[in-house]
Amino acid sequence: MSISASAGGGPTVLRILLGAQLRRLREAKGISREDAGYAIRASDSKISRLELGRVSFRERDVSDLLSLYGVRDEAERAKALALARRASRNGWWHRYNDVLPKWFENYIGLEEAASRIRSYEVQFVPGLLQTEGYARAVTLLGHSAAPPDEIERRVEMRMQRQELLTGEDPPLVWTVVDEAAVRRPLGGRAVMREQLTRLIELSELPRVTVQVVPFARGGHAAAGGPFSILRFAEPDLPDVVYLEQLTSALYLDKRDDVERYLAVMDQLCVEAEPVSATADVLTRIRNDL
Repeated sequence: MSISASAGGGPTVLRILLGAQLRRLREAKGISREDAGYAIRASDSKISRLELGRVSFRERDVSDLLSLYGVRDEAERAKALALARRASRNGWWHRYNDVLPKWFENYIGLEEAASRIRSYEVQFVPGLLQTEGYARAVTLLGHSAAPPDEIERRVEMRMQRQELLTGEDPPLVWTVVDEAAVRRPLGGRAVMREQLTRLIELSELPRVTVQVVPFARGGHAAAGGPFSILRFAEPDLPDVVYLEQLTSALYLDKRDDVERYLAVMDQLCVEAEPVSATADVLTRIRNDL
């Protein structure tokens, strides 16, 4: 089985790719996770985490697993070990480890590599579209007792995340927000007016789309709450649904789960005001503040 060394993306995606390739090699040989774990002096749960891309790879472990799986070709082994080295590098977000929860670190890595990001928000403007003032107000809601320098580091990290919108080959971002999210004056009216102006400006970018679900719609398809769906250019990576909770997050990639959320997302786009009306809707709301 050929191992790709040409994959792009940050370390999170590279770990997932290498893990998936090792899983396919293991399953092709009919080797259990327990036996694979024994070969690298680890547990079957460690193999599971490696194959899901949840932990970093040691070159020695990758080399031992390749031997166990019968990969003898030196060129193939060299590709896999090169991929392991690239997957072990730290992303830009590593320097924010003091304020970055481990469960959210995985999302930033996926977001960085996604070719398409679709999201639905009920309470807040999505993080990728927030102004600095609005981001500070949101951060203070969740970390009211944190010292000022920690708040600023969290805001700074969020602002750096947004650089992917204007970088080389930016992702397609399509977000649907409930009207409540753009009417609630977080940080005060001046901050919210600035945020609405920013949303209007961003919605004019060729790869950013914003829609608003009005109160008049009543109930709608996403009664369960906010979510994001990430899609990747790399064919070996499945779509991922991200569900953020108060102190953790869920990452769903099973086909049935993803298809259900994709259907809900499509329905939300139908129920929301049309894309052509977004600027007028946001302008009216801004004028009401």
